[in-house]
Amino acid sequence: MIICKTHDEIELMRESALLVSRTLTEVAALLKPGVTTISLDKMIGEYIRDHHAVPSFLNYNGYPYNSCISVNDVVVHGFPNKNEL
Repeated sequence: MIICKTHDEIELMRESALLVSRTLTEVAALLKPGVTTISLDKMIGEYIRDHHAVPSFLNYNGYPYNSCISVNDVVVHGFPNKNEL
């Protein structure tokens, strides 16, 4: 079933997508050997909140992080941790 969106709903989706894009650009600038995924997660949460939004992963079914970060052999939905890149 297709649910038609209103103009306002589409605008909110556009704004959200732009924030995600900007967040990923900020993260990409920080990627280098020695950085931990937990530090990236902290930056992601701060960046999103600084832009008056809420990280969608945080507290979803008890999930304690702002993001899911997968490195190397982790396929999807990796937990941020203190391991260095």
